[in-house]
Amino acid sequence: MTARSHRNVALHPLRTLGLAASLALLAGCAHWIEDPETAPGEETELETEDFDPTEAEALEDPSDADEERLERARAEGLDPDDPLDAAVLDEPDSPLATRRVHFAFDSSDIRDEDIPVLEAHAEFLREHPDERMTIEGHTDERGSREYNLALGERRAEAVERLLRANGARSDQLEVVSYGEEDPLIDESNEDAWAENRRAELLYER
Repeated sequence: MTARSHRNVALHPLRTLGLAASLALLAGCAHWIEDPETAPGEETELETEDFDPTEAEALEDPSDADEERLERARAEGLDPDDPLDAAVLDEPDSPLATRRVHFAFDSSDIRDEDIPVLEAHAEFLREHPDERMTIEGHTDERGSREYNLALGERRAEAVERLLRANGARSDQLEVVSYGEEDPLIDESNEDAWAENRRAELLYER
């Protein structure tokens, strides 16, 4: 065998390894071409078909939602720094949000449905001894002015008695009657009269 033949035999395994490496490299490139999303350095888009918007809401800063709530409260005339309004804000369905009770015709009896409201106000006054309330008594337009002033006073006093019975102090409460002089609805019909027969619960600010 000649020297040249020996060199060819010796180099053959190297050519075989080089060919195998080239084939492997080409196979990898072909894979990247078929599936470019897996190629190194390629950016892929996020899948959105299973996106849940509530997950995004959960990531929002909770202070933003609180600030929106306070802004709505201020727009409704509530002061978050006021103890009473703060209590209403903490409990949107609180009976403290109701500050008016109504009466039947020619009556100063507290209606059953208004008792829980007044009990809640009494509890608030008991727990906040610095708070003061004025109770205004009102009537509809029927009857004489003198009679309606007396009826309005009886209605305000009925509210005062219930508040005191549930823990409010007498020095926290003031009673005043306006009779028929300050109607909510300035009309002469049953609906207007029903709205005007009332007691207003006004906290001092």
